[in-house]
Amino acid sequence: MPELPDIACYVDALQSRIVGQPVQDVRIAGPSLLKTFDPPLEVLNERLVVEVRRLGKKIAIGFDGNLWIVLHLMIAGRLQWKDVTGAALGKIGQAAIDFPHGTLLITEASTKKRAGLWLIRSRDLKSHTPTGLDPLHCSESEFIAAVRSENRTLKRALTLQHLIAGIGNAYSDEILHKAQLPPLQLTSNVTDGQLHRLFLSMKAVLADWIQRHAFNASEAWPSKVTAFHPKMAVHGRFGLPCPVCGAPVQRICYAQNEANYCAKCQNEGQVYADRSLSRLLKDDWPTRIEDWD
Repeated sequence: MPELPDIACYVDALQSRIVGQPVQDVRIAGPSLLKTFDPPLEVLNERLVVEVRRLGKKIAIGFDGNLWIVLHLMIAGRLQWKDVTGAALGKIGQAAIDFPHGTLLITEASTKKRAGLWLIRSRDLKSHTPTGLDPLHCSESEFIAAVRSENRTLKRALTLQHLIAGIGNAYSDEILHKAQLPPLQLTSNVTDGQLHRLFLSMKAVLADWIQRHAFNASEAWPSKVTAFHPKMAVHGRFGLPCPVCGAPVQRICYAQNEANYCAKCQNEGQVYADRSLSRLLKDDWPTRIEDWD
């Protein structure tokens, strides 16, 4: 799922291409994508784009006349730009917005169509604005209050959008690794010093990846937005060496998510029990990182 750094990259790329441009047509191929019917999409024809902004993990495109498109790409949704008006939607294209000099395509490469597009009036934009803190602009005291407001694991606290908006599965792994904190530590047991480290780590990791994506997309469209990047420290690197200590990166899988971490750097060498494997191996499940050699 595109998270804050990825959405910020999309917003920058959109601003340079569509702000000040009139819409020529909006085409919907995936019926499940469009979540509203009033106002109809036809009202966007010939309207100018006046603003593009990020709302947590969502993208909001503002038009003259106080109309907004809100996009939530969910897990498999992505944006593509074609330098031709009326570009074909293709097999995975769910919608297209045509401009005089190009087409914005909304794609979703999954059989489960979860992405959503809303066309709303400005007064309704607040209903799509996350209530959680913006991690780029919140203060340390605000962050600490949010994390401690509910007794959750640190991993969960970072990804709950009503607490902190914009962070998901991938960047929470990276933030916790940089802070050298275990993903399953409960917020009720975290110290002020640990929360200080977590706050600084959150700011640094997000700023770093926003800069990396901006550099990568400085000329071309960011066409390969993904949760997995080879330069990440732990996310998507199960079994590979931790870039800090060299120990193999560990992983816990649950539901449709996973937590990737370094047992040495983050959990004093303790390996968390994975539900499926530990249940299968029972007493043979190694609980210390040294036993994995």
